[in-house]
Amino acid sequence: MTPDTLKESGYRVTEGADLSRRNSFRVPARTQWLIEIDDASALLEVYGLGTVKRSPLLILGEGSNVLLTRDWPGVVLSIVARGIHILEDGGDHALVRVEAGENWNEFVHWSLGRGFAGLENLVLIPGSVGAAPIQNIGAYGVEAREFIATVEAFDRHIGRLVRLDNAACAFAYRDSLFKREPDRYVVCAVEFRLPRRRELHIDYAGVREELAAMRIDTPSHAAVAEAVMRLRMRKLPNPAEIGNAGSFFKNPIVADAHAEVLQRANPTLPCWPATDGNRKLSAAWLVDAAGFKGVREGDAGVSERHALVLVNHGTTTGAHVWVLAEKIIAAVQARFGVRLEPEPRIV
Repeated sequence: MTPDTLKESGYRVTEGADLSRRNSFRVPARTQWLIEIDDASALLEVYGLGTVKRSPLLILGEGSNVLLTRDWPGVVLSIVARGIHILEDGGDHALVRVEAGENWNEFVHWSLGRGFAGLENLVLIPGSVGAAPIQNIGAYGVEAREFIATVEAFDRHIGRLVRLDNAACAFAYRDSLFKREPDRYVVCAVEFRLPRRRELHIDYAGVREELAAMRIDTPSHAAVAEAVMRLRMRKLPNPAEIGNAGSFFKNPIVADAHAEVLQRANPTLPCWPATDGNRKLSAAWLVDAAGFKGVREGDAGVSERHALVLVNHGTTTGAHVWVLAEKIIAAVQARFGVRLEPEPRIV
């Protein structure tokens, strides 16, 4: 315990905390107060503290989906409670409760190691389990919402824990109720309904080709996880080696007519069907075509390996990264008439 840290039952408070190692961009930032919660039952007491009542509040997990553009002038709240428990096991499916502070990738490996299927395409996504429903994380054709049964969260409006089923979470592409109301809910735990048998999803972004390169003709769920890990490690820079938050822009969804016009002018533009007659475009292709892949402005840049990944080459600030992101947004809008939206939360 450091001199500026106070430990209470279920939580601890640190004054003047450094956040540079608490965000995967590794940009410098500090907060006036950091409160770490290891028991969700302490949240009512924490929200009753005068400092919390009077101060701006930011919820922060492992910081893998946030860009801090400045110091935080108030309280940063972090749920660090850990634990994985099988609540029900019906043979074909099991209901598994995971505390918000668990690491997502470790949970995926836990599920595969116990014979559960479905999460293999979501392996190696950085961040905590508590962040998964907020962002409705997804990769290689699979989204977290397909497995989430219930989210347990602290509702600041009524001052108690609530349980929201899948429908109440209002999941959408990289979106949810929790993302749309960030000042209301604090995710404390997630309950997943995990199958033991599920059709493999291998027809997305090179997974089938990677399995072929691995000389696997009849893949298992574990083999698909290995293929996805190889793809991610080859395409995406490791946040432990160079600061980044993974994909920085969402794949934009546009009207079918707009997509057809763009594809006629740009035959190599990847495009997929979306809901309501719309189409989803490749944000990476748009950024690359606008000339930003590998661009560097000081220590802020775009990865040479993947056009969707903005990186911190060393000592840049979050503000400088955001300036570069805004330049990319403006350039893509001007050239293609498509406005890119950031995936990470911009603070």
